Order: sequence, then structure tokens, then C-alpha cells
Amino acid sequence: MICVSIGRTRHKMVMMEHRSLAEKGAELVELRLDWIARTPDVNRLIKDRPTPVVITCRRPEDKGRWNKTEEQRQALLRTAIVSEVEYVDIEDDIAGTIPRYGKTKRIISHHNFDETPDDLEEIHAAMCKKDPDIVKLVTMANSPGDSVRMLQLVANAKVPTIGFCMGEYGVISRILCGKYGSPFTYATFSRERELAPGQLAFSEMSRIYRYDEIGPETPVYGVIGDPIAHSLSPLIHNLAFKHDKLDAVYLPFRIPKDRLKETLKEFEWLNVQGYSVTIPHKAGALELADEADEASKKMGVANTLFKDDKKAWQARNTDYDAALDSIRLGLDPQGKATTDPINGKQVLLLGAGGVSRAIGAGIVAAGGVLTVSNRSRTRGEQLAKDLGCNHCTWENRGSGRYDILVNGTAVGMYPNVNDTPFAQNFMQEEMLVFDTVYNPENTLLLKQARERGCKTVSGIEMFVRQAAAQYKLFTGKEAPLEVMRNTLRKGISAVGKL
Repeated sequence: MICVSIGRTRHKMVMMEHRSLAEKGAELVELRLDWIARTPDVNRLIKDRPTPVVITCRRPEDKGRWNKTEEQRQALLRTAIVSEVEYVDIEDDIAGTIPRYGKTKRIISHHNFDETPDDLEEIHAAMCKKDPDIVKLVTMANSPGDSVRMLQLVANAKVPTIGFCMGEYGVISRILCGKYGSPFTYATFSRERELAPGQLAFSEMSRIYRYDEIGPETPVYGVIGDPIAHSLSPLIHNLAFKHDKLDAVYLPFRIPKDRLKETLKEFEWLNVQGYSVTIPHKAGALELADEADEASKKMGVANTLFKDDKKAWQARNTDYDAALDSIRLGLDPQGKATTDPINGKQVLLLGAGGVSRAIGAGIVAAGGVLTVSNRSRTRGEQLAKDLGCNHCTWENRGSGRYDILVNGTAVGMYPNVNDTPFAQNFMQEEMLVFDTVYNPENTLLLKQARERGCKTVSGIEMFVRQAAAQYKLFTGKEAPLEVMRNTLRKGISAVGKL
């Protein structure tokens, strides 16, 4: 079950949002009395309530907004108990001063907004002695492993325990805590009103992650990177799982570059079955795999890790085929060519990162005549040397004549939508311009290319195709390609409106 927190300054708005949430399927709502500007009227808020409620009133030291006396705050909590609300949230340090009464259940809570302390189990044990119906233990995650420690505590708890971590590292624990026995998790009414760091909106928790459908045996997948909050991969994969009626969940795992090996070892407890891999982990993922295909070994990077039937980690690079298929689609939309349309074409590749390395290797293998150009001359020259192809400096990238231009850089990506890596006057008519940037779909590079009379392919095609290949590796099933494509476009549109 998802408990949705409402924090508004007026009683009227609290009740309006409560009704709205009930209409959207919410089963439990937290009313944050400390947000209300005037003295809260508990009876007014709970009269004719459309769902069960948790009454909470946070002090400033607990990152709350209560600005009156402690006696008044505790009096409100007692009023809620006497009024027989379903739950009242009581901080562990005052649990002894507010006795049990009637049918109201006691949530004894403890929050640490700075860290997930080493004595987590001792704190939990002390809370279990304060006459709780439910223990709520929430801490700040400063590393990915903090979430694992918290979920382990929830799984081993003898008293029903709501346990998760705050912050970006803690997002996974908010989504997975129910899998390990938490009575419920918390979400906010909307992303614009986050009441705690890392809190997700009710619509995300229910529609994208399908929290209430996650069970003890639900397989876990995800994307690893740093940063990761911007990734649309969870949206695409989770809605594909939903479309195919698969019991599975796909999460955003933020992992710092220097902690990949350590974190994946910690995540073994979560029994993750597969990872999509993005910046900065594509080389590291390959090194940690038990086995890899020849393409990944040749490129030195992998964008996918998955467990095979023997529980060994396999590495693949789905960028490779996805990029080549996208280019072929642009060159030969009807698929009528009897030979590879890339063969013999002059190709300029901008960028020298993991994606560029995969695309470059594919172009060379397909018989394309490749030239690499990168802002860092050293990295560009090294990639050209590794691929056995030509190199030109960034300053001279517009001086040659090419059949295909590939942007493998992040230039033009949201929010820097007015940037382009290649001036319009550099372009030649009938050139194919392929931009790996997918957000926005119509980058400035592609807009100017079409104005120039060039053929174009957007990053949407490559992103969806590489995600679909990962989906098949993860599940053994063909991906719902059109569902993924439409989901990505809607997701990009939603991001653009923020």
C-alpha cells in the first residue's frame, strides 16, 4: 500500500487533494498538520474522510513546519487518537508521553536526515519497545549500500516496520520496501511538492513502478549510472513490463564511478537479474562480467549486464546493433538494398565516449570509411587508433565531405536545446544526419539538417532499439517496440514541460 502525503497551508486544499487522491485510487493518506498555516482543526480534516489517514505533525528538528508549542502539538496528536483516526505518527522520543487509546494504531517513527547510522539495528530495537503497532525508520542514504542495509532490517524485523532511505540513493528502498515486508511506503501528491528528499509522486509509484504489485518473488532490473535521475529507462521498461503483464520491476540505481564493484556486490542481496549500463560505468561493467560477447570485448565497453541460466553475469553492448540499424533505416527506409548501405560510405563521427566507440566499431565492421572528431584531441586520436580509422581535429570537422554524420556527443541534449555540435553550413545536401541525442527528439542539429535538405534519424530510434534488445536479454521475450517508442516520446514531452 502507498501512503500519500499531503502538505498544504489551508484546510480546504488538504481536503480537496484528499478527495482527488481517493478518486485516483489512493488507499491511505498522510495529513501533515504542521503545514497548515492556522491552528489545525483535526475534526474538520477527518470528518467524511474518503480514505483512512495517518495524522502527522512534524517539529522543525524533524524538518517539519510546526511553529507553535510542543504542548499544542502533542494535544493535536491526542485529539486525533480520541477521534479514532486510523494511524497517528509519534516520534520515538515522545512515545512514552502519548498513551495508546481506542482503535488508533501507533506508528513510532525515527528520522535521521544526515545519514544511515551504523547502529541502525540498535535504534530499531529500542523503538520496538515503545508499544508500536508499526515502527517507521527513515534515514538519509549517502551511498547505494545504505538502502540495502535498510531493506535487510525491514526483512528481518519481527515488528511490522516501514523502513526506507531518503535522497537519490534511497529511491530504490522506497520502491522495494514492500517486497521485504514494509506495511506501506510513502509518496507525495506531485513531484512539485516533495515533502522529503527523494520522495516520488503517487502517480509514479502506482502507474510506473506498480508498487502494490511488487511481491517477494518479483524479479528486479534497473539502470546504473551517475547521474541517473534524468533517465527515462525506468519509464520505458516498466511500462513494457506492464503491457506484457510481466511480474518485474526496473529501478534507477545511482552508483558513483569509484564504487561500481563494491555496490554490485552489495546489490547481490537484492538479487538483481539485469542492469542497463550508462555513463560512467560502461567500461567498468565489462570488466566485472563473468563473460562477454566479442563485440563488447572489441569495443571495450558494455551497456548491458544480465544473469544467464547459470547465474553468471553476461555483458553485451546493444548500442552497437541499435545504432547501425538506425543508420541503415535512414539510408534505406524501405529495406530494399541487397548489400549493406553503410558499406563504402564516408562517415564523420563526433565524440569519443562509450556510445561513439560502439557506433564507430559498427561502422568500421560494416565497411564504412570512418573519421572521428572529438573536442578532446587526445581522446579522439586514441579512439581513431583503437578503431583503425581516420581522425580530424574538432576545429576542422566541417572541412571534409561525408555521406553520413553521426553525433555521439551530448551537445543539444535537454536542457541545452539551442546548442549544436555541427554548424548548418558544414552540412551537404543528401547527407544522412544521425543524432544519438533523444531528448529532445528534434534537436537543433536535426532541424537544421532538414532545412539543408539532409536525411535525418533521431536518437529515439537508437534508444528504443537498444532498450528493446536489453528487454529481450532480460526477459527472453520480444519487446513491445511500438509501446516503448510511444512511451519514450510521451516521457520526453513531459520532461520538456517541467
